[in-house]
Amino acid sequence: MLSMNHLPIAKRVQILSMLCEGVSLRAISRMADVSINTVTKMLVDAGQACIAFHDTNVVNVKAKRVQCDEIWSFTYAKQKNVARAKAAPAGSGDTWTWTALDSDSKLLVSWLVGRRDARHAQILMDDVKNRVTERIQLTTDGHKPYLNAVENAFGADIDFAMLVKLYGETQSDSPERKYSPSECIGTRTYVVTGDPDADHISTSHVERQNLTMRMHMRPFTRLTNGFSKKFANHVWMVALYAVFYNFVKVHKSLRVTPAMEAGLTDRVWTFEELAGIIDAAAPEKQPRGPYKKRISN
Repeated sequence: MLSMNHLPIAKRVQILSMLCEGVSLRAISRMADVSINTVTKMLVDAGQACIAFHDTNVVNVKAKRVQCDEIWSFTYAKQKNVARAKAAPAGSGDTWTWTALDSDSKLLVSWLVGRRDARHAQILMDDVKNRVTERIQLTTDGHKPYLNAVENAFGADIDFAMLVKLYGETQSDSPERKYSPSECIGTRTYVVTGDPDADHISTSHVERQNLTMRMHMRPFTRLTNGFSKKFANHVWMVALYAVFYNFVKVHKSLRVTPAMEAGLTDRVWTFEELAGIIDAAAPEKQPRGPYKKRISN
């Protein structure tokens, strides 16, 4: 098996593409004939590089309508099982990925992984505020922490509405019932700040993007053992996905990438370029042993 330091570019592109297509780490190890440690190391390096790339390049976004949502997953064990789990690491339990999507360009403007609480709502809203250039119309679900977070970040300089979905119990009594979501029986909209256009009070686009996330990242697949075992690895995977989704993946309805539609780039990026981002972010290798000592002298 090849180690991380000796991987040819074609092999690295293969690993990155499989990571972004929902293949598990161990399956990648088998299919690419590399060690599991090599795959994990590439995920860590890619995630760290992609966080920096997103922070540098997804800026001055000329969005007009932004939708926000949270998508659930878990790390190591479900929240109800963490207390009795053996050697559960920090960050175990419910893991929420917050997303903010430009409704027009489908650009993933901001994302955040953590708890579903007021602190993380504030971090997300502050980040959205720092990335957009114009007054936006914002739609969120009915999660209450958004109220203070949006006010603290934007003040009155925003058109903000909440869309609350009303759910009812499914009528079926079959065993398959537990695998089906509750039936949506209606919605209610609440204007919180400003004068949002009623025709654009929606979270449909960001919810569809959440489905894309579940399809492209193995830790998000339900009823499998592909969930993240470490919180940090979950973050690195979302960071890699965000750059892939914005710059590499051509959106079916747009026929370009979200980053192209938003005016952040003029081309579809390749996985070779994505690998180049990782290389550029990697620290310069230092010689070991006596050679390092000689350089320091």
